[in-house]
Amino acid sequence: MAHTSTQRQIAGLAGWLVVSFVAAAIGATASIEAKAFYAELVRPGWAPPSWLFGPVWSVLYFLMGLSAWLVWRKSGFKPARTALVLFLLQLAANALWSWLFFAWHQGAVAFGEILVLWLLIVATVASFWRLNALAGALMLPYLAWVTFATALTLAVWRLNPGLL
Repeated sequence: MAHTSTQRQIAGLAGWLVVSFVAAAIGATASIEAKAFYAELVRPGWAPPSWLFGPVWSVLYFLMGLSAWLVWRKSGFKPARTALVLFLLQLAANALWSWLFFAWHQGAVAFGEILVLWLLIVATVASFWRLNALAGALMLPYLAWVTFATALTLAVWRLNPGLL
């Protein structure tokens, strides 16, 4: 019985990590030309170099998947349905932002959408925290990065009215 439970937990962790990294892959597909496009943009002096985004996002997607797994592991999907649906919605919004900004060059829409993403992350953190404090805490670096990304989106959009 414990063996089955351990296997189920490992499969659950793998599943939540796959879900998180599938969202990353969907966003990355939109970002194929992101490095060249980012280089063309006028950026504020506090903008990070393009090479930093990949490592940061990789860590954040791992933490997101781990966080969702902790919630699922403690409660199961049905009791944690609201929290896990919020998690899935924010992942979808996260992937959509890359398409809006990098593929479709829609700065204003991308800025509005990242505000929605930020609110979804806050709701997810609060929902996760109620079910598992560690899961909520593991989402805080993501919230901090998206807060920074929101300011960067606004600044880059306003500095590049012809491109965005």
